Amino acid sequence: MKENSEVRFLGRHIVADPKICHGKPTFRGTRIMVWQVVEMLSEGLAWETIIEECHHSISKEAIAEAVRLSGRAFLEHADEFALEPVPA
Repeated sequence: MKENSEVRFLGRHIVADPKICHGKPTFRGTRIMVWQVVEMLSEGLAWETIIEECHHSISKEAIAEAVRLSGRAFLEHADEFALEPVPA
């Protein structure tokens, strides 16, 4: 199996580069993984606090893109995470 060595641009601010963080989605130009920021949001941290904790390496626009892409991924894959079938 050939490993994909190309950078994938998942959005304007989010990339997946096999050479950075094992190809997990990160914010462009950083090693900050998108899942980490989404986790911070789920814990209730304010966007400004997240930006500060990330040393101003990401912007509000980048966080908004992560939220949009996360929501889209959830809608596309929600059935995979269902704990029990939903009655029809």
